[in-house]
Amino acid sequence: MENQKKVGGIQYHEVDSTYFEKRTLKRYAGVWSLWALGVGAVISGDFFGWNFGLISGGFGGLFIATLIITVMYLGLCYSIAEMAPALPHTGGAYSFGRTAMGPWGGFITGLGENMEYVLTPAVIVVGIGGYLGAVFGTPAAAAPIWWAVMYIIFVGLNIWGVEVSFKFSVFITFLAIAILLVFFIGAIPHFSFHWLFNISPTSGNSVWLPKGVMGIAWSLPFAIWFYLAIEELPLASEEATNPKKDMPKAITLGILTLIVLAFLTLFLNTGIAPGANKVGSSDEPLFLAFRTIFGAGIGTKALALIAVAGLVASFHTIIFAYGRNIYSLSRAGYFPHWLSTTHSKRETPVRALIVGAVFGFIVAIAIQYSKSIFGNVPVGAVLLNMAVFGAVISYTMQMASFLLMRKNLPKIERPYVSPFGIVGAWLAMIIAFATLIFIFLNADYRVGVWGAAVWYAIACLYFGIYGRKKLVYSPEEAFALKARSDAGLH
Repeated sequence: MENQKKVGGIQYHEVDSTYFEKRTLKRYAGVWSLWALGVGAVISGDFFGWNFGLISGGFGGLFIATLIITVMYLGLCYSIAEMAPALPHTGGAYSFGRTAMGPWGGFITGLGENMEYVLTPAVIVVGIGGYLGAVFGTPAAAAPIWWAVMYIIFVGLNIWGVEVSFKFSVFITFLAIAILLVFFIGAIPHFSFHWLFNISPTSGNSVWLPKGVMGIAWSLPFAIWFYLAIEELPLASEEATNPKKDMPKAITLGILTLIVLAFLTLFLNTGIAPGANKVGSSDEPLFLAFRTIFGAGIGTKALALIAVAGLVASFHTIIFAYGRNIYSLSRAGYFPHWLSTTHSKRETPVRALIVGAVFGFIVAIAIQYSKSIFGNVPVGAVLLNMAVFGAVISYTMQMASFLLMRKNLPKIERPYVSPFGIVGAWLAMIIAFATLIFIFLNADYRVGVWGAAVWYAIACLYFGIYGRKKLVYSPEEAFALKARSDAGLH
């Protein structure tokens, strides 16, 4: 570290060229690679996770919640499609918050995304363990072994190189979509509205809303699982060949693909035997559907094994996301600098990938073996709520960033402009904030909220005491400082 400069309560260090030479990324991804990264990150939500919302609100509650969340993601994605090419940095959400709200705003935004992306693979790997345990007949106690094996394989794949990583993303995403299409076609002859509404209503409620109107609110975090992580795409900006042109295309194509898959999954996986009651509490809902369609023979087990592809697609691509999130926050000094060094030949953020995996695995293990504290709430559902808690904080901050940049930075170059504009951003922010409140109010999963609060408290304490004195003029920091200075902001 060389020269130092203070900006308010923030202390910057000017570094020599070797600092960034040790932190290089390789450009590779075109529009379809980016599309696969975005859709692949989310597609596990059609295989596992969304179904817990059936227990929280019944089919009607989850259906209405999904409509609301779809509106939120449309506003979010089109706003991000505007910001990403204007700020084409690996920082993604953090760089949006940093430009609009300063260092603390950037850190809080990036930290929410960090929580989301570190914990989401932990949720997914629990789902993978459930599927593999069902296929191979292994005991529940063996689930952590499946988790460890999956982490080792796919962290290794992400370390191997960006070309291999993106090529695998495209392959596994198309395979997962093909599996869903087989399921959709096979489910249609078995569909019955009876199965949608086989959850017994509580006193005074209907089969449409068996948990009452509040069931809609309790279902919101699970509806998010149909779309969670599509917003990761800007994290690949420095690995995209033409981010200003391709990023908006990939984001918009991605969200439209996911909307179609979400509603087909919701209707067809719930609307065939064994119906909402059983599907809502299952760690392998698509496996139940395959048993209904194809019978309980070995063919069904083979199909369930193939269904793991959907979970693997998201597991692999969100490992990519947390690696880039940790890398960018570390490169700029918000996290310890040593986390951002990349492999000398493969140009991948090795340390960030490994540390994120270790942390996610430890959290999953801690919740799995603390049932005496957490009760009988499924480990996947607790982790899901922690991930969603981080996500909706990040969404709220990103939409605030969009609105502030529209107001305070009108002259920055915007290669793409959101067709929903300010209205879309406001709707997305309001829905995200409301979801945040409802997550906290749901006593069943409040342990996840407290876990998220501890995560935030420790990280903010670190940054307030130490990290704010170690910032570096990384590309996103330099852009933010110049843009805010030109606009007369501090």
